[in-house]
Amino acid sequence: MVGTPTYDATRNRVEAYFDRTATKTWERLTSDAPVSSVRATVRAGRDRMRDVMLGALPDDLTGRRVLDAGCGTGAMSEILAARGAEVVAIDISPQLIDIARKRMPEDLAHRVTFLSGDMLADDLGQFDHVMAMDSMIYYTAPDLGRALAGLSGRCPHIVFTVAPRTPFLMAFFTLGKLFPRSDRSPVMIPHAQKRISEEINKNQCLSTLLKLEQVTSGFYISACMEVRA
Repeated sequence: MVGTPTYDATRNRVEAYFDRTATKTWERLTSDAPVSSVRATVRAGRDRMRDVMLGALPDDLTGRRVLDAGCGTGAMSEILAARGAEVVAIDISPQLIDIARKRMPEDLAHRVTFLSGDMLADDLGQFDHVMAMDSMIYYTAPDLGRALAGLSGRCPHIVFTVAPRTPFLMAFFTLGKLFPRSDRSPVMIPHAQKRISEEINKNQCLSTLLKLEQVTSGFYISACMEVRA
């Protein structure tokens, strides 16, 4: 696991935000409840991104162990379990884990282990696939490189998302720095594919980094990438 001061500090901010501030908002966004037009575009973008990520995996996951890293309210975990996977669904927020557990259909629950904690913890074990949807978007490039390199030692295939370095997201990132730390949510850090590759290689990881697709839907802008051993 990464375990650097910057990683730990960011993880703590993410936990505080989702577990104390944004739980109700996130619960509503990831449901069928009516939302504002802006949040509707975010919901649509996340739905599309989930499809892109799942498209990188086999349809039949029977016998495969999959880590849903930063599972949130469990939408990805449910589909993975329906495909036959043995899923470890982990999130830093205990409240989101409670929601995910309640939403999981009874006929799939036996295939999913829900945990609250660090998605990079070594004691989670080995996996056939890791899915990390919008759970690594808050971390610096060095921490992201260490995280991916560490995970690649326990899993040959990692599918994850990052905020791409678009003019809009760079402006949003810069604007976020103007507000006091206590008054803002964790800000996503835009990354270029080349920089992530460089940081992975610095950690003696020879895996290949590929960009699969970029999804843009209103205020939702995210790039899907994969690391293969």
